Amino acid sequence: MPHDTPLISTIVAGLVLAFVFGALANRLRMPPLVGYLVAGILVGPHTPGFVADQSLAPELAELGVILLMFGVGLHFSPKELLAVRFIAIPGAMAQIGVATALGWALGVAMGWSSAGGLVFGLAVSVASTVVLLKALQERRLVETERGRIAVGWLIVEDLVTVLALVLIPALASMTGQGGIARDPLVGLMGRVLGFDPGLGGILAVTVLKLGGFVAVMLLIGRRGIPWVLHHIAHTGSRELFRLGVLAIALGVAFGAAKLFGASLALGAFFAGTILSESELSQRAAQESLPLRDAFAVLFFVSVGMLFDPRALFESPLPLLGTLAIILVGKSITAFLIVILFRRGVAIALTISASLAQIGEFSFILADMGVTLHLLPEQGRSLLLAGAIISIVLNPMIFALCERIIRPALEARVIRAAIASVVPLAPALLHAETPAPSEPAGEGAYPEGEAAPTGLTDHVVVVGYGRVGGIVVAALHESRVPFLVIEDADQSIALLQSRGIEVIVGNAASPDVLALANLPAARSIVVAIPGAFEAGQVVEQARALNPSILIIGRAHSDAETEHLTRLGADTVIMGEREIARGMIDRLRRSAPAILPADVASPPPFSVG
Repeated sequence: MPHDTPLISTIVAGLVLAFVFGALANRLRMPPLVGYLVAGILVGPHTPGFVADQSLAPELAELGVILLMFGVGLHFSPKELLAVRFIAIPGAMAQIGVATALGWALGVAMGWSSAGGLVFGLAVSVASTVVLLKALQERRLVETERGRIAVGWLIVEDLVTVLALVLIPALASMTGQGGIARDPLVGLMGRVLGFDPGLGGILAVTVLKLGGFVAVMLLIGRRGIPWVLHHIAHTGSRELFRLGVLAIALGVAFGAAKLFGASLALGAFFAGTILSESELSQRAAQESLPLRDAFAVLFFVSVGMLFDPRALFESPLPLLGTLAIILVGKSITAFLIVILFRRGVAIALTISASLAQIGEFSFILADMGVTLHLLPEQGRSLLLAGAIISIVLNPMIFALCERIIRPALEARVIRAAIASVVPLAPALLHAETPAPSEPAGEGAYPEGEAAPTGLTDHVVVVGYGRVGGIVVAALHESRVPFLVIEDADQSIALLQSRGIEVIVGNAASPDVLALANLPAARSIVVAIPGAFEAGQVVEQARALNPSILIIGRAHSDAETEHLTRLGADTVIMGEREIARGMIDRLRRSAPAILPADVASPPPFSVG
């Protein structure tokens, strides 16, 4: 059997090094994406040691792009965008326009073509949704007004990127660069009209093809894709369902490219968008997540392979110019736009920090520009260097903005506290202090911070799902002092409407768990289903209070053993309790068949 396996060696080297450096980046409180890029640099041709196959890496990366865009489509939320449309849409469009102009000017100054400068400008204008969401989640800002506007802003940027993926090939066709032949339909149009339609004809044909693809997806895909998945789901085969999701993502992407001339990324995005309307979308996202993440990692590794570290030293001024656009130009533009919309300094600074980085969509645009010979290799190297540096600096920028914001938010808290005691205080304070930058009803404490509970001898419930909801109802009815730790906005709103104390955030975070006053608590009920996250909560709870009663839930004997080993006193396994309920029912209805003195036997092993 031959052992010359470049495909296997490329995948193995990419994933192993990505894991090592991704874990290291996470340890250093940086996004794992930085580690993936570093792994790619190490296996690339510009660094010594092992060099991965340069012909296979781009194809693996293309699969990563398809699945990445499919995931973006699955999570695309028109509702979230419409909620902040009056600032997110015009703000994002204006910021993209300014950043693209700055990037174009830098490209032209370096001697690139106008088309290359335009691609470069678009690439530096769009920020990474992955990096933004991680930053907002760490600061518990996702459900705040600042977080919603930032997410809506990036949704608009994603949509602009999708449109750019359609128009860039048309631009390459118009310029005739890279050997891109004109579409035969453009030639047919010219023969019918009797003259060369030029740019208008190319754009018309592009829009016509895109319209045909959208029409097929809306008329056939909108009904056909959910119908297929529902049919597969009813078979009860999880393996077949997972395969169906991946087949739809890859099949629609490939069909869009071959039949309509659209990009693979655009086809995958539309497939995800259509599927997001189905009630099975969340399950589809979960089933495709492992493979999507694996190939997305390979995408970032392949991008790193293309980076030449010498660009940092050979072209310092262009790199400084690129960083100036990403860190300064985009941020100042966004800040001024938000202030112009009268949304306050806090929101303006948060949006500015959110946009001070670039990531996955910039790489996709750069890769397409280089492939079509619009953007030189130097442009891709500058974008990659700018991405690595800006992503590393982004947490520091967020921290600086939060330090500036905090005094204003603390002043808002003081005003709210005084207003609750002195009825005349609002009028007095209004005359002496500026209006708050955000609605005072968003919480008694500054966003990103929370108040520790004042409860003692209480019960802490982690998770308000199907299990946690029943526990909370029982505690509420019995008037036992308790609180809930939850991070889902709908559950939080429901609990708050019923007057139940809620600590917002992920209970696995030490900062969040510390707010629950576990040293003075009576017990903690870990009602979340994930054993890994639940184990983190159990371990921290036991460390904070060695005598606290810890009750957990599990779905298997292995999970039960895992939670018990970490410190849980009692672990309830749902399947076992169902079986016991069935046995009890048999005993009551047919005592002769199953006498009461017969103990429940251990389960048979399933092999």
